[in-house]
Amino acid sequence: MEIKRDLYLNKLIRSMHNGMIKVVTGIRRCGKSYLLFNLFGDYLKAQGVDDEHIIKVDLEDRRNKNLRNPDALLEYIDARIAKEGMSSISTSLPIKN
Repeated sequence: MEIKRDLYLNKLIRSMHNGMIKVVTGIRRCGKSYLLFNLFGDYLKAQGVDDEHIIKVDLEDRRNKNLRNPDALLEYIDARIAKEGMSSISTSLPIKN
């Protein structure tokens, strides 16, 4: 069963071209990454955005441990940003108290 999260998805869609970074917060395991990686990613693809223009980084994935360094993350993103057109960047980052 898929929970659509239309309220949050529509908020992202309405504000996507305002030049601001969007921060999605919530308790652990509430669907933040699913919203960004799946629902918003599917929306972008349905709008004709090519996969090359969507950058997804899961910073909780141990394979991406080196990207927790801000300089390494910036280098990775710069290398992946498409030469033309807009890119959408989604990251999932654990917040430690």
